[in-house]
Amino acid sequence: MPQDPISARREYAGPALFSFGFRPFFLFGAIWGALAAPLWIWSYLSGNAVIGAAPALAWHVHEMLFGFIGAIVAGFLLTAVPNWTGRLPVRGLPLITLFGLWAAGRAAMLAYDALGPIAAVIDSTFLIVLAAVLAREVVTGGNTRNLPVCVLATLFALANAGFHLALATGSGWRPAQGIAIAVITLLIALIGGRIVPSFTRNWLVQTGRGDSLPAPMDRFDGATLIFAGLGLLAWILAPQDWFSGALLLAAGALHTLRLARWKGWRTGAEPLVLVLHAGYAWVPVALLLMGLSALLPAIVPASAALHALTAGAMGTMTLAVMTRASLGHTGRARTADGWTSLIYLLVIAGAVVRTFAPILLGTLQYPALGIAAALWSGAFALFAIRYGSMLWTRSR
Repeated sequence: MPQDPISARREYAGPALFSFGFRPFFLFGAIWGALAAPLWIWSYLSGNAVIGAAPALAWHVHEMLFGFIGAIVAGFLLTAVPNWTGRLPVRGLPLITLFGLWAAGRAAMLAYDALGPIAAVIDSTFLIVLAAVLAREVVTGGNTRNLPVCVLATLFALANAGFHLALATGSGWRPAQGIAIAVITLLIALIGGRIVPSFTRNWLVQTGRGDSLPAPMDRFDGATLIFAGLGLLAWILAPQDWFSGALLLAAGALHTLRLARWKGWRTGAEPLVLVLHAGYAWVPVALLLMGLSALLPAIVPASAALHALTAGAMGTMTLAVMTRASLGHTGRARTADGWTSLIYLLVIAGAVVRTFAPILLGTLQYPALGIAAALWSGAFALFAIRYGSMLWTRSR
C-alpha cells in the first residue's frame, strides 16, 4: 500500500527546503521572476541588443516562460502528483538534483556567449528530466486521469528544446514561444477547472454560504477546453487569420461562461479564494483580446493580447497557487493577510498596465512598461520576502 505523503513528510529528516517540490521552486522561481523582468526592461530602454549574447527579446521570452514559469510549474506539479498518486514525494537528493538543473539553466542563459551550444543542452535538460519524472510518478501510480498533464509537460519541454534549436540555426523562435504559451494556458484551464470550483465550494460550505455552489465539472467544461485548444492551435499556425480570430473569440466567450458558473463574486470576503477567480478571469480576457487582435490588429496590438495571457493569467494564477500551497503545506491557515492581498494587487495592477497601455496609450505606452515591470517585480519580490521563511524552514 502506498505511504501517505503527509506521514512521509513528517518522517523526512533532510533540509526543509528540499522536503517538497514547492519549497525551492516557488522561492527561487519568485526571485528569478522578480529579477528577470527589470533586467529585460533595462536592456530594452538602454538599447542593449543582447543579454548573455542571446538576443535580448529572445532571452526575455525564454526566461519568463521556460525559466520562471518552468520553476512554478515544477513546484506545483511535484507537490500535486503525490496527492494524485499516493506515492512518496520527490525530495532530498532527487529534488536537489532537479533544482540544480533548473539553476544551471538560468546560469547558462546568462553565459550564452561563453557556452554556446552547451548552454542549450544545460537548459533543456531540466524540463526534459522533469517531464520524465512526472510521467514515471503518474504511470507507476496508475493515475491515468492525469496523463494529459504529463503530455502537456512533455510538450513544454520540447518547446524549450525547439526554442534553443531556433536560436542556434537563426530561424524564428516564435512558434516555440506559441507552443509554450498554449501549453501553460491549457494547464491553467485544465487544473484551474479542478481547483477553482473545488476550493470555492469548500470555502462557501465552511463559511455557511453553501446555499449556492459552483457548478460541477461536466461536458460544458470539456467543450471549453476543446475550443481553447483549437483556438490556440490556430493562433500558432495563423495568428492573423480571421478563422483563428473567430475560434479565439468563441473560446473566450465559453471561458467567460465557465468562470461565471463558479460564482466567484461570492468569495469577496477571502482574497485567497477570490484571487483564483481573478487569475482565471485573465484567460477569457486574453482569448478575447487575441481574437480581436487577429481581426482588428490596428486596434488591439498582438502584444497586448499576449501579455493578458502571460502577465495576466500566468502571473496572477501562479501567485494565487503559490500563496495557497505555501500556507497549506506548511501547516498555516489558508487565509490571506494584508501582505498577501498586496501581492495580489501588485501583480494584477501590473498586468492591467502591461495589457492595456498599448491599446489605450499608443506611443505613450513606453513609460508604462517600466511601471508594469516594477509592479510585477514588486509582487514576486514581496512573495519571496513574506513567504521565504515558510519555505526555508520546517512546517509547523
